[in-house]
Amino acid sequence: MPATSKPTLIVNARLVNEGREFDGDLRIEAGRIAQVGSGLSAREGEHVVDAAGRRLLPGMIDDQVHFREPGMEYKADIATESAAAVAGGLTSFMDMPNTNPPTLDSAALEDKYRRATGRAWGNFGFYMGASNDNIEAIRALDPLRAPGIKVFMGASTGNMLVDNPETLDAIFRDAPTPIITHCEDTPMIDAELAKYKAKYGDDIPAEFHADIRSRQACIKSTRLAMELARRNDTRLHVLHISTADELALFERGPLVRADGSRKQITAETCIHFLRFDRADYAALGNLIKCNPSIKEASDRQALIAAIGDDIIDVLATDHAPHTLEEKARPYTSAPSGLPLVQYALVAALELVREGKLTNAQVVQKVSHAPAQLFDVAQRGYLREGYAADLVLIDDTPFTVRREDVLSKCGWSPFEGRTFHSRIGATWVNGVLAWDGAQLVGGPNGQRLEFAR
Repeated sequence: MPATSKPTLIVNARLVNEGREFDGDLRIEAGRIAQVGSGLSAREGEHVVDAAGRRLLPGMIDDQVHFREPGMEYKADIATESAAAVAGGLTSFMDMPNTNPPTLDSAALEDKYRRATGRAWGNFGFYMGASNDNIEAIRALDPLRAPGIKVFMGASTGNMLVDNPETLDAIFRDAPTPIITHCEDTPMIDAELAKYKAKYGDDIPAEFHADIRSRQACIKSTRLAMELARRNDTRLHVLHISTADELALFERGPLVRADGSRKQITAETCIHFLRFDRADYAALGNLIKCNPSIKEASDRQALIAAIGDDIIDVLATDHAPHTLEEKARPYTSAPSGLPLVQYALVAALELVREGKLTNAQVVQKVSHAPAQLFDVAQRGYLREGYAADLVLIDDTPFTVRREDVLSKCGWSPFEGRTFHSRIGATWVNGVLAWDGAQLVGGPNGQRLEFAR
């Protein structure tokens, strides 16, 4: 049975919402934000939470996770990874289609929604994938059933690398939802890999991942995706931008303009590109091997600046867990991807402490913008009538320890790092799911609805 929401009044909070920070109170009733104001008085039977000046944010909406179910449950599943997510203040997630079997038709899509119902701690949406031969399934997709269609325009798993030009054009022309793309040029990557294998064999030093999966491979593929989107008037969202060079391709400015129109082509980056660079391969090796690759310190700095300048529209995780045993393999057989949902929001808030972003900018990129971009109904804001997906931030330092990791893979690339804020509480649909120390109650996530 889903948990029921208790009437709750959060008082003395520092609310961060829609470009503002202000002191106030927030009332939760029937899973919704019933009232936002100041000086609100507790009602009979209402549970009162004294925020004592702590920041209250809308929960993070992560537009890019790999929860590995179905097919790879030995390293992650919807239940374990969504639990780690709510412990990290992440209340909604959109999961990728490169599972086993891949999510290439409506039956596979609905199977994922069935799996998440009653097991997901956060709210859930699932992408339809594109392949070289599922254009009819894409055309038939009800746009209310998925946040978007994922196109791997670079190296990927099995049939999900779309490299047929005519198929790509048809997908961009006929997609009934936004298209999201992984942009890396496979022939360029293969050529670089062959060079390094000739020199090192399979045990290539991890730092050369940044050269094998090069900036040139990203730029070429991103340019192609943008050309296809412009030619077909497609809404395109380019995932995990990792280079300074690509930033010049995107429009600067708010996702939603003053006249209500939206950018046609948007950009996302991920938390690991803001917190790691090439120097970190020396200590972490394959643990930070991911696609696209973590590159130079100058790229990291440019990406942070691009968030503040509204060139990057969304900040996500690309949470992609693998076991430590898999990561310990030689370079060519060690899989790419990092587990990130549990510490992504606090890692982003470090940028506020460092003076590089504001609280309002972080909230825009992790909560408001994903809701705007994917037309998520009544989530992502501290607004009356909206779902009470909330996170309370405690400004108390802590150091990441392996034994605290909730992801099934059991490790974090942030181990040993000290963050200066932690997640004090997370509410999902008005129900407390994380109390600052442990999970509370049971899974309470709902299927995301899209107002299209």
